[in-house]
Amino acid sequence: MAKTVLVVDDEPELVKLLDFNLTKAGYLVLTARDGESGLAAARKHAPDVIVLDVMMPGIDGLEVCRRLRQESSTAGVPILMLTAKADEADRVLGLELGADDYLVKPFGLRELQARVKALLRRADVKDAAPDVLKAGKIVVDAARRAVTAAGKDVALTATEFNLLRALAERQGRVISREDLISLARGEDAAVVDRTVDVHVAALRRKLGKLGEMIETVRGVGYRLKD
Repeated sequence: MAKTVLVVDDEPELVKLLDFNLTKAGYLVLTARDGESGLAAARKHAPDVIVLDVMMPGIDGLEVCRRLRQESSTAGVPILMLTAKADEADRVLGLELGADDYLVKPFGLRELQARVKALLRRADVKDAAPDVLKAGKIVVDAARRAVTAAGKDVALTATEFNLLRALAERQGRVISREDLISLARGEDAAVVDRTVDVHVAALRRKLGKLGEMIETVRGVGYRLKD
């Protein structure tokens, strides 16, 4: 069955171009021209990945991202954000709100397709690791892609889930930032220390007090306490 990609952008020509190229690549493409219709489409169709523009009239992409992450039905859908702003602060804000990846406009169509493919591949990854991983009161159910902390459900983005799973699979071992981002986002992801730190900070925040189990090893990376 073809994977579904929801494209949310207010530029008609860009939407038309992405629709054509992603459809040609074998995806089922849904489109929306503003934040409200994008939210409605995401809730109704449960896409496999969302390509979301930041700068839109009305509800912008950052607010759409925030709302999607607050709803259980869309909390785990991978989000690729498109932004015309190259400033790191804007990209970091998107990641803090739950985006999994970003592209700065203008971008190449092949790069966008590669990013979409990587997000879908990471969401579908299944390996020989145990289906259920336990670290103290943190439980990572790999089969259901679900996490509980002290018995309470925790809604994580696809990247946050993959980060926690990677740490749980190697509990007690230090994982470098480079290795951690590779495990969580794929070998083709650009490694940026600040990007890893943003995702880990969000993960700690969502885990509440149990977030303290994720230790920073200065100058190296992170580890999950035994």
